[in-house]
Amino acid sequence: MFESVAVLLAEHEDLQHQLSDPAVHADAARAKKINRRYAELSRIVAAHTAWLQAGEDLDAARELAREDEAFAAEVPAMEDTLAETQEKLRRLLIPRDPDDGRDVIMEIKGGEGGAESALFAADLLRMYSHYAESKGWKTELLERDESDLGGYKNVQVAIKSNSSDPAQGVWAHLKYEGGVHRVQRVPATESQGRIHTSTTGVLVFPEVDEPEEVEINQNDLKIDVYRSSGPGGQSVNTTDSAVRITHLPTGIVVAMQNEKSQLQNREAGMRVLRARILARQAEEQAAVDSIARKSQIRGMDRSERIRTYNFPENRIADHRTGYKAYNLDAVMDGALEPVIESCIQADEEARLADIGDQGE
Repeated sequence: MFESVAVLLAEHEDLQHQLSDPAVHADAARAKKINRRYAELSRIVAAHTAWLQAGEDLDAARELAREDEAFAAEVPAMEDTLAETQEKLRRLLIPRDPDDGRDVIMEIKGGEGGAESALFAADLLRMYSHYAESKGWKTELLERDESDLGGYKNVQVAIKSNSSDPAQGVWAHLKYEGGVHRVQRVPATESQGRIHTSTTGVLVFPEVDEPEEVEINQNDLKIDVYRSSGPGGQSVNTTDSAVRITHLPTGIVVAMQNEKSQLQNREAGMRVLRARILARQAEEQAAVDSIARKSQIRGMDRSERIRTYNFPENRIADHRTGYKAYNLDAVMDGALEPVIESCIQADEEARLADIGDQGE
């Protein structure tokens, strides 16, 4: 597996030269792409350097131990360091999802449970917003369809990172959140104190960096405008500012009414449409590619029940990784990192196993 390091080191050096060229930075999209790859390879270069250094230190300690037994005591610790640096490098050499450095568009939809499901959708939005804040990411509310009790029948939010390192990318962390989230608690509308089970769906799409990435023929779009409405269907706008965009070749429909301007709603709708088309293309490619870049943890089935939030027991459980903890209150306040880290680690283990199988 380490045979590929030499090629990556050469690529890193070449990218370093490119980034010193002012012409590269004149093209923002190209510069962003190169910066992402450079940041990814920089981690590998640093890990490779640490691995080589650990090996040299161990060889030196063993040589000295032959002459002075006092140095022999240091050898076991150095052997552990070498093993740790080797494992870190091995994991960094796992082929990354090329979309890891992208920002995302997340959609949270009410499911089974009616009003309680909509209320939990609002809770999930708050959880992801606080998690994003803890990571230094920015959130932008694109669309919301409020329920009568203050929850969301549907809400869409864009989440953006300022980091060029794919390992710190929004998609690298939040791509595992797509699926059905189950909540068990006593609803605010429950007078008998009984625990109800409801579900809320989460969809996550990598956002397109530049509109040119996804080619859309304007003749393939059906665009309808209408008056926006609030909870209960009441009209909240006297002009036709809401926009519904239908992409005829795929049948994807995007509706936006969050902004008061028709133009703003149309621009937001096109952002979501491009992200959905990009995700559709990735799924289609994965279906025919023998080395499909898909995750054992992040399945393509959006109806998969991935997680349970049990409020009476203050318990959160991820059904894919086996992760379980009794700090649901903290998780709902944004302390989501350990849950997501369990998904990242399980995904890495699955990818390492795949590499091992291919090598046999």
